[in-house]
Amino acid sequence: MTGLQIRHVSVSYGKIDAVVGASFDVAESETVAIVGPSGSGKSSVLAAIAGLVPYSGIIRWGETPLNAVPTHKRGVGMVFQDGHLFPNRDVRGNIAFGLEMDKVDRAAIKTRVDNLLALVGLEGMGSRGIDELSGGERQRVALARSLAPQPRVLLLDEPLSSLDSALRKRLAVDVRDILLASRTAAIVVTHDIDEAQVMGSRVLAMERGRFTAAA
Repeated sequence: MTGLQIRHVSVSYGKIDAVVGASFDVAESETVAIVGPSGSGKSSVLAAIAGLVPYSGIIRWGETPLNAVPTHKRGVGMVFQDGHLFPNRDVRGNIAFGLEMDKVDRAAIKTRVDNLLALVGLEGMGSRGIDELSGGERQRVALARSLAPQPRVLLLDEPLSSLDSALRKRLAVDVRDILLASRTAAIVVTHDIDEAQVMGSRVLAMERGRFTAAA
């Protein structure tokens, strides 16, 4: 089977069981949404997939186990709540960062960044500073930056929660369409069921570290 496979994954912090026996698949080009209240274990699932926390169980891409693979070699991209953009770089510089770290050819970087600016609806804004952008524009930059190295799977941790309600509704649709256009496998976690249903082709519900049902 291709795509991401999570099998019986558990995450504990001391005596606290944050995730208990999580198992699900994410097909290539599919977006799965995980919905649940704060503290339900959603973010810990993402952290395990990224290799940021110790876990038990199996995580693999296709037939390749990832358990012993370090974070930077897992082919995982992440988008956080506040974007974590670099204030000293303009929009283009933020998007290009990962490609520069991978020592990609300068011409190839320009082409990739131009394509991503178009994909996320920020054409003509490459030279703008981060402090010149709206909250929604910043999240588009964060999304483009995470997509730039062409990750196998993109993890989005409450990516819209810092935005106002009206903007969240609009951007949820835009993010869904961007992910579909990029054909990138993705997992998005949120506490908002409406947002989850818009962004995900499937929605999983989580509570107290366990998947309870499809929402």
